Amino acid sequence: MKLKFLIILTLIFSTGFGQESKILIEKKDFTIGEKLLIKSKILDERRNLNIYLPANYKNDSLKKYPVIYLLDGSANEDFIHISGIVQFGSFSWIKMLPESIVVGIENVDRKKDFTYPSANELDQKDFPTSGKSENFIRFIDKELQPLIDLTYRTTNKKTLIGQSLGGLLATKILFKYPNLFDNYIIVSPSLWWDNELLLKTQPINYQTEKSIFIAVGKEGEVMERTANELYEKLKFLKKENTKLYFDFLDDKSHGDALHIAVYKAFGKIYKKYDE
Repeated sequence: MKLKFLIILTLIFSTGFGQESKILIEKKDFTIGEKLLIKSKILDERRNLNIYLPANYKNDSLKKYPVIYLLDGSANEDFIHISGIVQFGSFSWIKMLPESIVVGIENVDRKKDFTYPSANELDQKDFPTSGKSENFIRFIDKELQPLIDLTYRTTNKKTLIGQSLGGLLATKILFKYPNLFDNYIIVSPSLWWDNELLLKTQPINYQTEKSIFIAVGKEGEVMERTANELYEKLKFLKKENTKLYFDFLDDKSHGDALHIAVYKAFGKIYKKYDE
């Protein structure tokens, strides 16, 4: 009886696989861009970059594209999701934003790269490798952006997306090195870091146009308050050449606020853009 059952089972599986082999013509890898491995002298380590290229990038050899730099940009973090929003938003029948290149920066140690030195003992205990964001910012400025501009056809328009500790870093760049980017999308920033010292810092002056979008979900009193204080601080200092937006996502949490925030940010920053 057992032998008969095994023979029947074998026939079922062999028939199924045989049918599949007659239908399946070809199997290929599916890619949405490129992966770069680079050696950073500033960071003294190898870094992976994930690059999303617009569908027509290879068909039009003269067209140049703005670049969106994504912190936490590995495939198992936010790269695929954000690239999907960029692709959808740049469809000709949507026109929420122009076709853009996305550069996802994979993490090695985000606690080290996204934080500046903290005087708070609990920060030091919980984040023992922290405090090297100045190095990471120099890497972005001196190595990463020049490499992307040299390797791909880019315009001079650059956007930075950062969430959580990435939002802390994006805020620091906006305050201290604002000309590195034109657009800042800051989601659920960890402004509690170092006893909220960054919020007490005076941003430096800038002359170029800026678009700044800040968002936070229902994430507790500290996260919600500090995100709102960041918005109020920037609103008080707001210049004529700055577009500033804030969104409280009351149905989202720290874990799922990023994607809807980025979608809304693109809609606000670009509106219905004209090519």
